[in-house]
Amino acid sequence: MVFMRLATLLLFAAPVWAAGYQAEILRDEYGVPHIYGKTDADVTFGLAYAQAEDNFWQLEEDYIRALGRAAEMNGVRGLAGDIHYRLWRVEERAKKAYASASPDLRSMCDAFAAGYNAYLKKHPEKARLLTRMEGWHVLAFQDGSPSLYAGGVRREDVAREFPMLATVPLETEAGEDEDGSNMWAVSPKKSASGKAMLFLNPHVGFFGGGQRFEAQLESKQGLRVNGFAILGTPYIRSGFTASYGWCHTNNNADIVDVYRETFDRAGDPMAYRYGTAYRQAESWTAEIPVRKGDAIEKAVVKMRRTHHGPISGVRDGHPLATRGVDRTPLDLMRQRVAMAKAKSLPDFQKVMSQRAITGSNTMYADAKGNIFYLHGNAIPKRDGSRDWARDVDGADPKTEWEGLHAFADLPQFVNPASGYLQNCNSNPSFAAGDPGTGATWPAYFVPELDNFRSKRSRQVLTSRERFTFEEWSDAALDTGIYLAGREQENLRKLWPAWAQANPERGAKLKEAVEMFLAWDGRSTVESVPMALFMAAFLSRGRGNDNEAFLTPELFAKAASGLEKDFGKWRVGWGEINRMQRVHTSGRQEPFSDTRASFGVPGAPGTVGVVFNFYASQPRNQKKLYGTRGNTYVAVVEFGKRLRAGSQLVFGQSADPKSPHHLDQAPLYSGRRFKTVHYYADDVRKNLRGRVTVNSE
Repeated sequence: MVFMRLATLLLFAAPVWAAGYQAEILRDEYGVPHIYGKTDADVTFGLAYAQAEDNFWQLEEDYIRALGRAAEMNGVRGLAGDIHYRLWRVEERAKKAYASASPDLRSMCDAFAAGYNAYLKKHPEKARLLTRMEGWHVLAFQDGSPSLYAGGVRREDVAREFPMLATVPLETEAGEDEDGSNMWAVSPKKSASGKAMLFLNPHVGFFGGGQRFEAQLESKQGLRVNGFAILGTPYIRSGFTASYGWCHTNNNADIVDVYRETFDRAGDPMAYRYGTAYRQAESWTAEIPVRKGDAIEKAVVKMRRTHHGPISGVRDGHPLATRGVDRTPLDLMRQRVAMAKAKSLPDFQKVMSQRAITGSNTMYADAKGNIFYLHGNAIPKRDGSRDWARDVDGADPKTEWEGLHAFADLPQFVNPASGYLQNCNSNPSFAAGDPGTGATWPAYFVPELDNFRSKRSRQVLTSRERFTFEEWSDAALDTGIYLAGREQENLRKLWPAWAQANPERGAKLKEAVEMFLAWDGRSTVESVPMALFMAAFLSRGRGNDNEAFLTPELFAKAASGLEKDFGKWRVGWGEINRMQRVHTSGRQEPFSDTRASFGVPGAPGTVGVVFNFYASQPRNQKKLYGTRGNTYVAVVEFGKRLRAGSQLVFGQSADPKSPHHLDQAPLYSGRRFKTVHYYADDVRKNLRGRVTVNSE
């Protein structure tokens, strides 16, 4: 009966794109698409087409994964994601959401699908598996159900429930929650122009899923927004209009819980304890296509769920049911789209009170001089006396959630006396500066502590009474190292005794030590002290990050390592720390010291730097190559005429033949922004390409 009702709904929710969509895509000097259309759906159609133009391979790959077809393409290494898709019934959820969507949101879904299909009609040879997209696919792509390993479920737990995954390599995709982000805002109180300013800075993977796609969207239905979309999504995730802007960092609020279920009723394998009675679990079988060579085989997988959620693993004989926030992809899309059309701060706050976003904090600034910070969004309300970081007893009714926390419960700041707000995946108590508010929240609500990126951000934000836009832009790419001073002091204290005990080694290192101790603590591509510092940091081993690590012995080891790899210890950081664009997957093409690359002054956020760049040393290579960190970065000043700058790691296009494949790498390496062309006259002056695209 359920399926009959769903089919009826879908019958009356026929795709509207049959009437046709049209968009005009203008490309500026960096290839950034400025997309114009009569309706929001027209613009969404153009956004999908532009994404396909710039990175079709990754766009298709991400949708293949999102639609539970990864194993059909890639064999058993895609099986875990495909099991997740069926375990959480993503297709059913997406189709149901699509059927119940308002005409405008359904039209946007259909339009995005039509954009993909229109591109593929012109380039049919590019499709490997997904030869046609449907509107509900766009909602499935946004499904936020927890992964098999969410909530502390371990790999061995999952293998007990799904034995076929025991020997399958764990495949991960880059995502925003991997390394975090930075975001700041200043009010007129700290702005030289008397205008509020915003800094947007997500730190995610450069390759694989979740890549950032810069664009401007403009329709005659009131949409006029610049920023980035996540590749595959039909809206701007973080960005700005002429009057306000917003951005996000991730938080660690507990939005997933694992329930330890007890199945112990003799003769009834699907009965599980709940309170003083038993309930019946649901079970079903899924068939998953799995590629094996040139053939497609079927993996038959048994699945089950309790009222708490699907069973994703087994531990100590107890099946583990995973519960996530019950927000549909339609709820998420509705809020995301509305965030780009707010009229004022109260209106934006009203949109945020929908609480459909999980795992994100939000920063806002506007042309009226307001700045606003919100910590979290959709957070389940629970019994605060329990340890929700662990699995809980599913038989105890007291472990049930009590709905979501009200919007008023969420930590938030509006126009603080400090004149600034910042968050770097850190405790909200310090959002408006030191010494912090001293406020406390339930452990499941705000588990974050202060971190070195947040501390460095507060140093930067308090270093000037007021910022010009140029100073704001420079601060956004700051390379001061928060830990540098601490480690210099530690080495200065320990060095004399060590040098006396090791006179020959001490004499050899004397120049390097003196150079390091005289260092100003800022990273540049030319900085030798930074190279020595990072060589020591990366070889320090595990320990307490709140304690100094740089001993004379470790410094000697760092210098020796540089001499081994580069023939000398006097090496600039940029000679070692490189950005190199390989295949968009990050897997099909190795990094190589013999290929062209760019030196980067950034560093891992763990050393307390604003300019985040996470690099590692590939096998048989001497240099480090970045795989995540600063991706899209933007600075914005709001006033009568908006002023903004941005940079996108590497460039707009993943095609090596495109002039926009690496044209932003010099900006990234040189700590510079390109000018954002928000207004039509600026776009015309910098126009490099123009195309009108139509749906089938």
